[in-house]
Parts: sequence; C-alpha cells; structure tokens
Amino acid sequence: MENLGFHLPISEPITVFGITLLVIFIVPLVFSKLKLPGIIGLIIAGMILGTSGLNILDKERSIELLGNVGLIYLMFLAGLELEVGSFLKNQRKNITFGLFTFTIPFLFGFTICKYFLGFGYLPSLLIASMFSTQTMISFPIVSRLRLTKTLPVEISIGGTIITDTLVLLIFVIITSLSANSGLNGFLLLIPKILAFVLFIILLLPRFTHWFLRNLSSDQMAQYVFVLATVFTTSAIARFLGIEPIIGAFLAGIVLNRQIPPSAMLMNRIEFIGNALFIPIFLFYVGMLIDLKAFVSGYESLELSAILISFAIISKWLAAYLTQKIFKLKTLDRQLIFGLSTAHAAATIAIILVGYKIGIVDINVLNATIVVIFASCVVSAMVTERAAR
Repeated sequence: MENLGFHLPISEPITVFGITLLVIFIVPLVFSKLKLPGIIGLIIAGMILGTSGLNILDKERSIELLGNVGLIYLMFLAGLELEVGSFLKNQRKNITFGLFTFTIPFLFGFTICKYFLGFGYLPSLLIASMFSTQTMISFPIVSRLRLTKTLPVEISIGGTIITDTLVLLIFVIITSLSANSGLNGFLLLIPKILAFVLFIILLLPRFTHWFLRNLSSDQMAQYVFVLATVFTTSAIARFLGIEPIIGAFLAGIVLNRQIPPSAMLMNRIEFIGNALFIPIFLFYVGMLIDLKAFVSGYESLELSAILISFAIISKWLAAYLTQKIFKLKTLDRQLIFGLSTAHAAATIAIILVGYKIGIVDINVLNATIVVIFASCVVSAMVTERAAR
C-alpha cells in the first residue's frame, strides 16, 4: 500500500486536494442543516482528519501553502468589505461604539491574562486583541430581514471598522516587538512601516485605478491583477519585517475604493474567496489544533471557559453603554450585541500568526477555537431573536 501512495497520513498533493474539496463541499452543508456556523464545521473537520486526530491528511506541503494563501485572502476581504460611506453617516455613534467595543474587551482581556492567568506582556496583549476583534457573521440574518439600513446595524458596521483597524495596529506592534528584539527593534521598524503605508496610500490607488480602467473589458486580467496586487503587497510587507496579513488588509482598503460593490469583479473576488480559499484556510487551521490536548488535559478547556465568559460579557458592556449614551431601545442594544459579539475572521488570523511565531502556545490556539464556536452561536441566536 505504501508503494501505491496510500499510507497514512496522505501527503500526495492531488489526493490531499481532492479530499479537501470534498470536505469543504460536504461539511458546510451538514452544519447548515444543523443550523450551526459552517466555519466551525470546517475547523472540526480539520481537527479530525489532521495528524493529531485520525492522522489521515498531512498538514505540510500543499495544504499548508493553500492555508497560508487563504489567510492572506481572508484579511484582504476584511479590508475590501469595509464600508467607509456607511461609517460616515453616523460618525459620532460609530466612533463611540467602536472605541467601546475595542477598549472594554481589550482591557478585560489584558487584565485577565496578565494578572489572573499569569501570561507575559506580549501574549496578554495578543489575547486581549482577540477579545476586541469582531466578525459580523450574523449579517446575513439582518440582510434577509431587510434591516441593513437600520441604525443599530450601521452602528455595528462602524464599530467593526474601528475595532478591527485598531486591533491590527496593535498587532503590528506586538509582532514587531516579538521579532525585532524589543523596543529598539520596533523603533527601527517605524520608518519602514511609514514608507510602506505611504506607498499603499499614495501610489497603489493611482496604479490600481489606471490599470482597472485600461483593462475594463478583460475581466480575467482584472482578477489576476487584483490577486497579484494583494500577494505582492503582502510579500513587500514581509520583506520589511511586517506581517503579510497587514499588507493584505491595507490592499483591501485601497481596492475598496476602486472596485464598486456591484461590479462583476467584486462578485468574483468574493465568490472565489468564500468558495475556495477561505474554507481551505479554516480546514488548515483545524489541522493545526492539537486534539489530544482537549482529551488528555483540562488546561485548554479551563482557558476556553474563562475567555468565552469575559469575551461575551465585555462585548455586551460595549453595546449596553452605547445604548445608554444615545438612548437607544433595548432591541437596538440586543441587535448591536448580537452583530458584534462573534469572533471569527480576524480573531483566528491573529491567533494563528501569534502561534506560528511563538507568542502563544497550543492551549491558547485550542481555546480560541472554542471561543469562536461559542461566540458565533451566541451571535446567531441573539441576532435572530432581536431582528425578528
């Protein structure tokens, strides 16, 4: 059997890719029938089929490459979907909620991790950043019920723009401190960061606008150009000592203004990402998780319970304070809380990078997956109830 290439774990690229495609096709369908987020199903499938589970698939080589591509694509979409126009409609409310939904979870997370769980400064800052992130996985619920133009939904979108942007700024500092030997290394990195940001803001928009305008009739060339822009920007960021996901996120923000939401190009970018790259990334994340740690010990489970409790409480407090300040209705608060409490895209991207560069250990990665699952379920339930 080994000569035929069927020994376990399977590492032959075509077989691995075929099994991966079957998983990302079947698992979300099953979980949708169970009314559970498909993101969780893909992660669980990766845990089961990975080397720490049934040891069926090897996570190295081809699946690792596709997983990293999916991570970059995920952060690119996060930047691409930021709606600046919607944010400007209710600036005061959006800024207030954005600062609350970043600051309160961040302070909760840092205090708990540093002074109660005994983590160091960098791990505490990274986990606190995870507390502050939010992903509007429940947005399809309000979209289906035609509530996307209501005040609480717009406040939730504005808050997401602010908190995820601030989290990524903190993330730049954390990773640079970790990789560049402390504060001196970070100070040396600042000129590179400024040069990179100026390139993104000043040169990339003009070049992108010229290219998309002159190739408006060639949709295939436009899409390939977008991919090349995203991954080249990410590569430049890595060359300068900045995490590639920051480059992808900034590229998404720049391209957001160049690609109309209703354009065929935008449809293709979102379709291919959501259908292929991001599901493979989630599956790959599941393969990285140590399933035996959940079975053999309680550390991951205890940490999960603590992080879940305070992550949800802190997001509720942010929604509650926003409601009281602006005298919103109770249902408005519930809808804001439901839309902002889920931790998914940015959360898993940040923690995965932190795990790979050694800031946090496998127990934190495992606990984060449980936080994602619990927060997504709470988000869906609260949003559905409040929206109806």
